[in-house]
Amino acid sequence: MDRAELAVMLGNQTTACEPARAALLAGGDFVVWDGRVPGQQLAGIYAARLRRARKRGAETLALPSTVDILTRLEAAQVRIGCIFSPDRTWAFMLFFADDAGSVLACTGVRQDAR
Repeated sequence: MDRAELAVMLGNQTTACEPARAALLAGGDFVVWDGRVPGQQLAGIYAARLRRARKRGAETLALPSTVDILTRLEAAQVRIGCIFSPDRTWAFMLFFADDAGSVLACTGVRQDAR
């Protein structure tokens, strides 16, 4: 998958898609990993991340809606990817259909200063 293909896939699945697309088109690094994970398993992982983010006061984009989407997928297999903003202040996690032909959900998390 190339940058242009990925940019087209980032529609309005969640409110994090537009900033993720902007980061991608601005030259941010991206990766789509091999392998698949059940949506239900990811829903549990990202629900826990949502609780921790709220507890810490971390800035996120579309994390609750992403958890909802992943929960509805149940046993469906999901591929995972990530886009980093060029300045590395944001990481956008992408969740793809099994064939990586469409983005199902996208969430963003502001990265801690290093």
